[in-house]
Amino acid sequence: MKEKVLYVEDDESLAFLTKEAMEENELEVIHFDNGKDAMSYFKKEVPDICIFDVMLPKLDGFNLAKNVRQLNSHIPIIFVTARTLSQDKIAGFEIGGDDYITKPYEIEELLFKIRVFLKRKLIVEKPEEVVKIGAYTFDYSNLSLLVNQEKRMLTQREADLLKMLFENKNKVVKRENILEMIWGKNDYFLGRSLDVFISRLRKYLKSDDSLSLENVHGVGFMLKTL
Repeated sequence: MKEKVLYVEDDESLAFLTKEAMEENELEVIHFDNGKDAMSYFKKEVPDICIFDVMLPKLDGFNLAKNVRQLNSHIPIIFVTARTLSQDKIAGFEIGGDDYITKPYEIEELLFKIRVFLKRKLIVEKPEEVVKIGAYTFDYSNLSLLVNQEKRMLTQREADLLKMLFENKNKVVKRENILEMIWGKNDYFLGRSLDVFISRLRKYLKSDDSLSLENVHGVGFMLKTL
């Protein structure tokens, strides 16, 4: 079966070219030109990945992503945006987006990002990928974090980040290593988005006082466990 992409873009020419390129790369593309219709579809069908333009009629990409996250906490969401302000991009990550690409873009760059996320979704579950982190049970393959019988579903990038920090627990993990391994490159803006993800993980882990996710100023981060 072809992997399914929910693609929401109101620029007719761009949508035609991008959809055609994705289909040529063996992807099934469900395209809408507004957020409202896309949300109606998502309530009935769950694709493998979402590609959302930010500036959309009826329901913009950010609010569309918020609604999607209420129903599904782990499906990858990539924003396509003409906005270049850092605060706009950071807002996308805070909403629950996993990545972004700025217009104008090369189709191959978008296809690369899609392949990265879909490849991660194909990871076969292994027993050793279910680990204890303090009072938490972390199931990397199923993107879940369990504590006190309450399960939180993680996004793929949150799970990747937590896995990397746990595998290096009680050691400093350099910012540049995290960015290169998980985001694919190291730059200032992606460093800001990393801070957003670190803040999320701190909130997720707050139920166990024996855990702390510390910022080592100017160097990186450390997951401290007793």
